[in-house]
Amino acid sequence: MTPESASIEAEKIFALAPVIPVLVVKDPAIAQPLAKALVAGGLPALEVTLRTPAALEVITEMAKVEGGVVGAGTLLTPKDVTDAVAAGAKFGVSPGATDILLTACEAADLPVLPGAATSTEVMRLLERGYRVQKFFPAEANGGAPALKAIGAPLPQVRFCPTGGVTPANAPNYLGLSNTLCVGGSWVAPQALIDAGNWEGITDLARTAAVL
Repeated sequence: MTPESASIEAEKIFALAPVIPVLVVKDPAIAQPLAKALVAGGLPALEVTLRTPAALEVITEMAKVEGGVVGAGTLLTPKDVTDAVAAGAKFGVSPGATDILLTACEAADLPVLPGAATSTEVMRLLERGYRVQKFFPAEANGGAPALKAIGAPLPQVRFCPTGGVTPANAPNYLGLSNTLCVGGSWVAPQALIDAGNWEGITDLARTAAVL
């Protein structure tokens, strides 16, 4: 997969909804009900971060849910890429980008959303062929005003800002011409997951889906 084709596929996935749930899931047993709740609320693209020992099994379980498109977040190494694809991930997300990681994603035919925080990083990724990128950490790097400023000389790049994005500030990002969607964890708060309150999560997803 070339960077150009990866960007085309990534754009299709990240255009499915204005919010991509960023999920840290510790128990594979709740993977399917959580995914079903989010998909039912109108958020089909799900990012499962590789931050827990159960993450790969969670991806496998969520991939079984009809209507969902499950990806692996926090890709750091080629092994992460291989493991994610084997688990059933349809896309990948990384907090940054290295040549080794990008080459691994391309070799595995895994569309990846590579992270960038500065104009130089954005330009390097664009030079390689990636025109769909993750702006991370969004709020710590100046938030929507910073992303708008980056977009002025680089209008051909579209972003999924993630990191500190909330229901309150998400519209600031989504109102920008260079924002494709935002990534956020607020649609699946741990308290609702622990309580098994899937209806509550569906309600949050419905609200996020119309931002």
